[in-house]
Amino acid sequence: MAARRVAVVGGGPAGLIAAEALAGAGAAVTVFDAMPSVGRKFLMAGRGGLNLTHGEPVEAFLGRYDAARDRLAPAIAAFPPAALIRWCEGLDQPTFVGSSGRVFPRALKASPLLRAWLARLAARGVTIHTRRRWTGWGADGALTFGGPGGAVESVTADATLLALGGASWPRLGADGAWTGLLAARGVDVADLAPANCGFDIGWSSVFRERFAGAPLKRIALSFAGRAVRGEAVVTTHGLEGGAVYALSGPLRDAIAAHGHATLRIDLRPDVDVGALESALAGGRARRSLSTHLQKAAGLAPAQIGLLREAAAGARIETLAPAALAALVKDLPLRLDAPRPIARAISSAGGVRWDAIDEAFMLKALPGVFVAGEMLDWEAPTGGYLLQACFATGLAAARGVAARLGLPAPAAPG
Repeated sequence: MAARRVAVVGGGPAGLIAAEALAGAGAAVTVFDAMPSVGRKFLMAGRGGLNLTHGEPVEAFLGRYDAARDRLAPAIAAFPPAALIRWCEGLDQPTFVGSSGRVFPRALKASPLLRAWLARLAARGVTIHTRRRWTGWGADGALTFGGPGGAVESVTADATLLALGGASWPRLGADGAWTGLLAARGVDVADLAPANCGFDIGWSSVFRERFAGAPLKRIALSFAGRAVRGEAVVTTHGLEGGAVYALSGPLRDAIAAHGHATLRIDLRPDVDVGALESALAGGRARRSLSTHLQKAAGLAPAQIGLLREAAAGARIETLAPAALAALVKDLPLRLDAPRPIARAISSAGGVRWDAIDEAFMLKALPGVFVAGEMLDWEAPTGGYLLQACFATGLAAARGVAARLGLPAPAAPG
């Protein structure tokens, strides 16, 4: 009997792990990707150190997925962080846990891991076709692709697994064009939106010109009952950085609902307001307020600039020490819009959970499965994004195998 044919559309982590699992179960797997090579966003993620997953306890880990927690939990339980670490080390890429609990390959870069992974896929008979942009289905139900030189290709398969990503960093391959193709077939798709993104702020020209690029270190941000410590960076457009990204989901949703959102910043989270007031009340002598804020309150020039921005036209020199201390500890900053999705680290929205069954198959398109960032979930940076992409890729592969009557794929490794 001929091997069952599976088409995997999308050569990112979700698609490649699905291909590996299905090949191990005996399927004839072909991966199609629009770019000249696979794993481009994966490689980009590794430029600053490939953060594969996180070492925190499972309950805290699952809580990072907010509304999608219960839907992702079975997939992550079946391929948890420990399994992803074993998989990585099985490719001769040892890992380590950083001080923050984040897990990295010891080489830090993604390229050695991807090279070893592609060699394993080739050894297991997985075929990869690049420069094939998926364009939907033909009248006969076959998958259609735009190929090199404008060629149109038609592909038949016993099952299809879509892992086309979201719409962040489209130049790396994930442009969200699939949303229209699936919506036209009756699949319920939530609009894609930026996640782990920065925000636009109406800086004054003086602040923008002086402080664009300045870091804001050891601060605390809060919004809608959530608080996070970390760092941010002032940009020409507004604010970026890890602490901002951690709150980007609720901030984005609030802006969509109300037209803007107010982020609160504590510029000195390790000092209580009383001690700060006392420090500001004395010892100024003849020095300027800026110098006094640097010496007495430990504020950097960009933080002092933020105080002036937040004072909404009033001179902070006129504020009493108590009011100034209160502003340092609770500085309001109006955010006008999230940065464009093309500049976001990841995206929210996608195929709604009610549109798929427990095997990750589209209810409107039997035999078509989805995985990774195509699904409607989001998570912060820190390893949670890649972990869910890997886990849902394997879960969808197991759904494909069950439909085709193949052995249940073992966890790759």
